[in-house]
Amino acid sequence: MKRFIQGEHRGQSTLLPESLDDYVSDTNPVRVVDVFVDELDLVNLGFEGAIPADTGRPAYHPAVLLKIYIYGYLNRIQSSRRLEREAQRNVELMWLIGRLMPDFKTIANFRKDNSKAIRRAYLRGRLYFLILNPPTFLAQPAANLLKPPPPHEHPHPNRHGKSRQQP
Repeated sequence: MKRFIQGEHRGQSTLLPESLDDYVSDTNPVRVVDVFVDELDLVNLGFEGAIPADTGRPAYHPAVLLKIYIYGYLNRIQSSRRLEREAQRNVELMWLIGRLMPDFKTIANFRKDNSKAIRRAYLRGRLYFLILNPPTFLAQPAANLLKPPPPHEHPHPNRHGKSRQQP
């Protein structure tokens, strides 16, 4: 293999950047998500577990789980199992949540238990998301910019062009 570009041997020790911050650029959208979530008042928004319990095993802070949820929203990852995998291998998400690795059940339970609080955070974050993804939000009518999608409508219409209704 003399005339090809060769990679390094897998057993070779290398000096990688010491900080995850070196891998995430200053213009990366995860930095906006980080600032946005850190500025939210999670107690007033109604997130469960925002005030830690005095006894029992410590839980993940709701801000960490909300960052995972928003990251998934921005990157079109809905599955809690996929979000768990991303937390283990994606450098952006590792940076965002401080290399924590909650399991899929924790992520799914957070989403289920805090759906109303997530909606309230969503309303507060419309301007942040408008900055991150202008084509998607500018294509919507102005009246829809401040209201979240209704929970009973399925996002994809059936073959007859009508939205599916959840029971």
